[in-house]
Amino acid sequence: MLEHGGRLLRAARTYDIAPSEWLDLSTGISPFAWPVPEVPASAWHRLPEDDDGLIETARDYYDASHLLPVAGSQAAIQALPRMRAHSRVGVIAPGYAEHAHAWRAAGHEVETLAADALLSAHERFDVVALIHPNNPGGERFERATLLALHCALAPRGGWLVVDEAFLDATPHDSLCDASDREGLIVLRSVGKFFGLAGARAGFVCASPELIGRLRETLGPWTLSGPTRWALRHALADRPWQATQRERLLAAGERLRRVLTDAGLAPTAGCAFFQWRRDPRAAALHEALARRGILTRLFEQPASLRFGLPADEAGFERLASGLASALSEDAA
Repeated sequence: MLEHGGRLLRAARTYDIAPSEWLDLSTGISPFAWPVPEVPASAWHRLPEDDDGLIETARDYYDASHLLPVAGSQAAIQALPRMRAHSRVGVIAPGYAEHAHAWRAAGHEVETLAADALLSAHERFDVVALIHPNNPGGERFERATLLALHCALAPRGGWLVVDEAFLDATPHDSLCDASDREGLIVLRSVGKFFGLAGARAGFVCASPELIGRLRETLGPWTLSGPTRWALRHALADRPWQATQRERLLAAGERLRRVLTDAGLAPTAGCAFFQWRRDPRAAALHEALARRGILTRLFEQPASLRFGLPADEAGFERLASGLASALSEDAA
């Protein structure tokens, strides 16, 4: 299995620092979670039902005509490659590595390319997988560019897969409203924006035909009853969502300033994280970990991704830890 952020318990054992003492910035998950109310007992006792109102609420939130709840966008990332015959697949890099991994594991011919190179070379691919905004590279794409790419792929049976896991803070950039077109598949994650990663929930927005095939591939009950209940309420909570967007955008900008002030101006980023390419990445990751600050280390390219601190104390601790770690490196 591939390496991911969020391995707090492992870090706690490695550095002999109690989990409660860490500043965990290793994921892009919002530290500001939607406040889940008490879940009714019936959600635990009964099998999940498709007509509980979740689909309608999700269609309204995502502005998508057809969608399928899944156990996190990861479930779709793994299932979609099994739904195609052997294909030539272009995947954005650097990016969420599970995309390329899943297509390769299903026997497809995969090439990873930087965003500009991938867009210019789309003619040689049957499937193009993009992340918008990219994780960790931060690239963003014009709507017209993505729709033109889809129009080039679809007539020959191709797919454009757009992973919008980090797009909820800027929903006007989404392609969900166009996802009923054959060959356009949009993946959405609930965990990042709503801070509910433990729910393992997401949605696939696509044409009715592909949604039907994916439903058959994944089988019944893709989400638990309690998760469906919580999502139905979270997706309908428009006042909280508006506040969350403002909070995330402000925190992302604050994080950018903290890193810049430390001499680590981000290479890229978005409302959920900031990313720094740096040859010292491994040493900085280690130095920060010894101070109880967990970041996400990437080996290729050498880089660090910083998630959002939850409060003022977290930002101050990060600033102090960076100063100390960089002083140690300089010495």
